[in-house]
Amino acid sequence: MRASAEMASRFRLPNGLTVVLEENHAAPVAAFQLWVKVGSADETPDEVGLAHLHEHMLFKGTARRGPGEIARSVEAHGGEINAWTSFDQTVYHVVMASRFAREGLDVLADAIRHSAFDPDELGREIEVVCEEIKRSHDMPSRRASKALFGSAFRVHPYGRPVIGFEADVRSHTRERVLAFYAKHYTPSNIVLSAVGDVTEAQLRAWADELLGGDWSRPTVARRPRPGEPRFDDVRVSLTTDDVKESWLHLAFQIPGVDHPDAPALDVFAMLVGQGDASRLSLEVKRKRGLVKDVSAWAWTPKEPGLFAASLLVSTDAVEDGFEATARVLATMSAVEVDQAELDTVKSLIEADAVYQRETVQGVARKLGSYESTMGGIEREAQYYEAISQVTTAKVREVAARYLTFERASVSGLLPKGASFTEASARAVLARVAKERPEPLPARNMAANRPLRTMGAARKERPGLTVQTLASGATILVREERAVPLFSMRASLLGGLRYETAADNGITSLLARTMTRGTASYEAEQISHLVDSLAGSVNAMGGRSSMSVRAEFLSKHFERGFDLFSEIFNHPSFPEAEVARERKLQLQDIAAREDRPSAVAFELFARTLFTRHPYRLSLSGEPASLEALTPEALRAFHQKYFDPSRLTLAVVGDVDTHAVIEAATRAFGASRGAPGTPEIPHEPPVEGPRRASRTLQKAQTQLILGFPGARVTDPWRRPLEVLATLLSGQSGRLFIELRDKRSMAYSVSATTLEGVDPGYFAVYMATSPEKVDAALAGMRDELQKLKEQPVGKDELLRATRYLVGSQQIGLQRNGARAATMALDACYGLGPERYLRYADEMEAVTADDVLEVARRVIDFGKETLVTVGP
Repeated sequence: MRASAEMASRFRLPNGLTVVLEENHAAPVAAFQLWVKVGSADETPDEVGLAHLHEHMLFKGTARRGPGEIARSVEAHGGEINAWTSFDQTVYHVVMASRFAREGLDVLADAIRHSAFDPDELGREIEVVCEEIKRSHDMPSRRASKALFGSAFRVHPYGRPVIGFEADVRSHTRERVLAFYAKHYTPSNIVLSAVGDVTEAQLRAWADELLGGDWSRPTVARRPRPGEPRFDDVRVSLTTDDVKESWLHLAFQIPGVDHPDAPALDVFAMLVGQGDASRLSLEVKRKRGLVKDVSAWAWTPKEPGLFAASLLVSTDAVEDGFEATARVLATMSAVEVDQAELDTVKSLIEADAVYQRETVQGVARKLGSYESTMGGIEREAQYYEAISQVTTAKVREVAARYLTFERASVSGLLPKGASFTEASARAVLARVAKERPEPLPARNMAANRPLRTMGAARKERPGLTVQTLASGATILVREERAVPLFSMRASLLGGLRYETAADNGITSLLARTMTRGTASYEAEQISHLVDSLAGSVNAMGGRSSMSVRAEFLSKHFERGFDLFSEIFNHPSFPEAEVARERKLQLQDIAAREDRPSAVAFELFARTLFTRHPYRLSLSGEPASLEALTPEALRAFHQKYFDPSRLTLAVVGDVDTHAVIEAATRAFGASRGAPGTPEIPHEPPVEGPRRASRTLQKAQTQLILGFPGARVTDPWRRPLEVLATLLSGQSGRLFIELRDKRSMAYSVSATTLEGVDPGYFAVYMATSPEKVDAALAGMRDELQKLKEQPVGKDELLRATRYLVGSQQIGLQRNGARAATMALDACYGLGPERYLRYADEMEAVTADDVLEVARRVIDFGKETLVTVGP
């Protein structure tokens, strides 16, 4: 495997700004990312929250572009622009069609060099950031993460949330913002990472023109950060609140990214806690059923970081789950793992680098990270070389060195009345530190077969191959050689649309259990086999369809396809696995209130639809789930997962003949023509509908919606344009309600089409005292679209944005396979996506006006509110 750095080039502008580039002409797309080497950990006590506030303010206007014009300029050229802030850097990024690449870089350069920091805009954006902080209060995972870092870093600024605190954010003045900007936004502190369909000559000229020259900002020496003292005992920070589940972290101090132990710590994290085949998942979640989820991760930033195990527990058995997790870590720190287990993990880490190469923005992020934070792009090759040299002894050595249970941090958020306390945590860690670790249990692995590759490189077959098998199955194959990967998507009509109130949730439960045992493999064997093939396989159920999808390295085509077809054709639904997955699904349902937006959208569906299955929850309800047995799942699978109903799309580095031969063996015979259920007809909406739910949260969720389109309706495209005119950073809702009036951080419009009519809706999360004004503002913007045609430039912005987003989204093999399979399944044709640009460009202002008047009827609206 070649590292990105081996294909990348680097140059520096005379002013000190660094540029890294990887040319990739496989698709007409380019990504630019400006990595500013300042994050929240560089803030002084009176600057808390400024790094993140800059991320917001740099999109609020420059000398050349007014508020909203930065996003509008990018979206009008079909691109996507955004930013993120972390402890160590702030990153501004754009991805767009390469024919508009210079325009995208111009926008980023203008924002980062010439931001206006208008006082009025600053005041409004401070209010938006405060809404973002309130949103995080309604997210238990965010609150638990905040507790983790606050406990583990009491001195180092990694202990402060990146977003800051509301009081600090509200205290910032324009003068303080400008001082921070002048200090950190200097050429020598910035890296431009560029990847895609541009040449080095082009980029050199553009970078010199747009980012070169004197910025008139002197370079300021970086302020040293205070170091975090070594833990001298166990630190505990547990909070209780009105939540449904327990979120726990057990963390240990480890060195930063430049330490030679970092690669081995990454390997250890994957061995112990990443994926279904990891030791924590197998022992604590699968075999003992003590947690809803568990994982482990090594966070190695610029300065010393953390190794942590994270638990999500839906019962009161928190102490049992915590102790079992700690004991697995102790065992893995004391004994050497099997060499085959280590080899699998090392292959997975190397394969992950191949998967990242599917998108230009993924490669740009990797290059930018290595160059700005990890010592240079050359470090990537050094990292993978270090991974290849990790031994079983080295893994045990680093685990024993850093996982010391007498010096750890325990943090979390628990339901009120939880029995797990600080004393419980300390007692568990004391026992684990004192007692001798138990031996590792043997793994249940499938018999290994020798690898058979696909032979010498073949010439790529152009276009799409469509083959109908004797069974009636439709096979779609598109060869793409850019990356040595392939993706598969098997789709059928079904999903929520085939469910009733009595069996609601069966599609989701079936999807969860299809990979948990087959005629040839047990669940643990499947997990290990998938990892050994450096791939992924899972099933899913939507509102109108059911699918099985998979991705593998192309060298594993034969074994990957065999496993995929085994899961599709012969799932065994073992009783123990069904019971385990049913329990987890019931826990998901019980924890709905911890996700207010999900509660709101489920309530909206139940209110808008009164008879059609679209009213049902994708997860099901407790009573219907409890009644589902392995026999019910087998009957449902036997009835609907017949090859005669199948559309299979395979995209990537494959040989078409080999795919057709394999598909014929696996799906060439039908079990008989299956029937389809009678779908209840949804009666027309006759008047306004209202529903509300009280949840004691920081924000109120608002959804205002109307009946929508089918996937086959000719007015579906104008409706998409209508939603886009409202959404996005240059959309009307964003500009009017977020940018100008600071009502929300989250505001959007969405369309959901199905085989039967779906819905069109606008959504906002806002403070309770702003609800009336927010709802009035939403209605005002919808009414305007009914009254007069949209302007030419605004329409062009929306259609170009949709076309560009589609092209960006279809970079991955898996995205193209899914689109082809589902479009064919819905009767739209497998190459409908190739006509998307033409269909969007054909949408007129009159089309949008007509669809707005057709859909937006306030006399038949459905309004849902969820909040305090």
